[in-house]
Amino acid sequence: MDEGLLQKIAGKNPLQTPAIKTWKRACVISPEMLGFTFGVYNGKVHVDVLVTEDMVGHRLGEFSPTKKFIKHGGKMQKELEQKKKEAEINAAKGATAAVADAKKT
Repeated sequence: MDEGLLQKIAGKNPLQTPAIKTWKRACVISPEMLGFTFGVYNGKVHVDVLVTEDMVGHRLGEFSPTKKFIKHGGKMQKELEQKKKEAEINAAKGATAAVADAKKT
């Protein structure tokens, strides 16, 4: 628990307080922090974390991931995406052809 964060929330209403920015990812969440929103820095931006009962005892950094997972793929993934895109294009062509036929009649 960090004394600086406790001083920032002391005597404040959680519903009326904007997000409290912090760089202290290692700070343990205490029951006094319930209801407050913290802007936890992840190395790039401050991620808003609304503290709930389930989070007590955990650290703030656990709820602000530092890395973004980018899907892995390769050749097989590219082929699947290409087939999906072709199917969408064909469906769009079929829909426009049906509309054109309806206008002719």
